[in-house]
Amino acid sequence: MPRKELHRTQRTGWLRAAVLGANDGIVSTASLLLGVAAAHASHSGILAAGVSGLVAGAVAMAAGEYVSVSSQADTERADLALERAGLAADEAFEHAELAAIYVARGLDNELAKEVADQLMAFDALGAHARDELGISETLKARPLQAAFASAASFVTGAAMPLVAAALAPPSQFVLWVGGMSLLVLALLGALAARVGGARVSVGAARVLVWGTLAMALTTAAGALFGAVG
Repeated sequence: MPRKELHRTQRTGWLRAAVLGANDGIVSTASLLLGVAAAHASHSGILAAGVSGLVAGAVAMAAGEYVSVSSQADTERADLALERAGLAADEAFEHAELAAIYVARGLDNELAKEVADQLMAFDALGAHARDELGISETLKARPLQAAFASAASFVTGAAMPLVAAALAPPSQFVLWVGGMSLLVLALLGALAARVGGARVSVGAARVLVWGTLAMALTTAAGALFGAVG
């Protein structure tokens, strides 16, 4: 029996949601903590703001992913229903349509018809879903999986700057929170790139740039608000 290859596309569903959630958890929570600290809030006030941001962010990430991926799932179901109706109404047309797809991919007419015959005899709807619509078991929308992955990864990411904030000496608050957050961001970017098959250095650099920018802007906004207040 041939060895089954493991491809990275099998990870795209959960990997995208998990990386987005963790990255957002770190950046948004660290930025919130630094902004509130720059406005001269008390230590307990900073931590309360951070915990509130963690809870709100996790729920928002889960809801956003669920709604977004559910919309994709709705579209997939509508397309499958259309194909199911087409097969029931005119199977010969659907057969010709499938065979034409295989011809366009390089098969000759006779072989394309034979392949369409066999695939439609085995699973007509599955053949059209995969080869006409691009819907497969590996890549199909999974709203609950995406929502859970986003929420769990957001909480995990947000916990990092919160721990640093809880342990940081007041005089080194910015260094502890900013430093730990950027370190974890770099590790996350590198890990995501490694799992996805991209260059580790590029993955780390791109999250560091955006993370640094977000924290700097929020800290400046907090300092301005504190000065005005």
